[in-house]
Amino acid sequence: MEKQRRILTIQDYSCLGRCSLTVAQPTISACGIECVGIPTAILSNHTQFKSWTFVDLTEELDKIVNKWDEYNHSFNCIYTGYLSTSQIPIVKGIINKLQDNNTLVFIDPAMADNGKLYAGFTLEHVSKMKELFSGADYVKPNITEACLLVGEEYKPNNKELDYYINLAKKVYGLGCKNVILTGVRVKEDKIGIVIYNANGYQYIENEYLNISYHGTGDLFSSCLCSLLTLNKDISEALRISHNYVVKAIKATMEDGLDGLLYGPEFERAIPYLINEINK
Repeated sequence: MEKQRRILTIQDYSCLGRCSLTVAQPTISACGIECVGIPTAILSNHTQFKSWTFVDLTEELDKIVNKWDEYNHSFNCIYTGYLSTSQIPIVKGIINKLQDNNTLVFIDPAMADNGKLYAGFTLEHVSKMKELFSGADYVKPNITEACLLVGEEYKPNNKELDYYINLAKKVYGLGCKNVILTGVRVKEDKIGIVIYNANGYQYIENEYLNISYHGTGDLFSSCLCSLLTLNKDISEALRISHNYVVKAIKATMEDGLDGLLYGPEFERAIPYLINEINK
């Protein structure tokens, strides 16, 4: 029997509201992979709610990893999500310490959307994120994040595929091995992804749902990095990950749940994910 694989994910933990570690851990586990999590902060609930409590765990990050020196362990993948600006260089150091030749590094910048940075972030954050991108196996920016990273003007209504291919190519120039550019809209009824690497580009289109739920990006990244860790072909991994998120969104809509606050009802999509992996 093949040895079970292990993913380390480094991101925040919101106790209420499906996002970050609360979707990463069960999704990764559903793929038959051990999930090791380092919480960068603990929130009572994510920040789409009116108020929240927050405990910063920056001081604990190196302490946690250094404690592991006492044990024999390795990671098949290290996956990062939302990080504060001060945490990025610490996490870069953790990756350098823990990765070996068989470790896939997957970076979700989780720093901007709809043409602007998340609250509290400045261009210093963008600059530090570039350093995290350098050497990564996979990076998954959306259009806004890609524009910020390469100093490109954000054009939300652009329908030219070449624009997005060139944008992904510029992100590739930051030193990563594969760029997965999400949120591409060249057709009104489709959502697209541009994959860019040393072999050129691929463009994949999928069903578009005109609705926004908090945590869908985290859900997609968690599924995608798991499937890549299982050595799935990237096109197949993207197809399954997209369908997983779509099924979660549709379940949320059917149940009338407030997806903006409580996130996508991914639990009902887990059987689909397990079935696809076991085919």
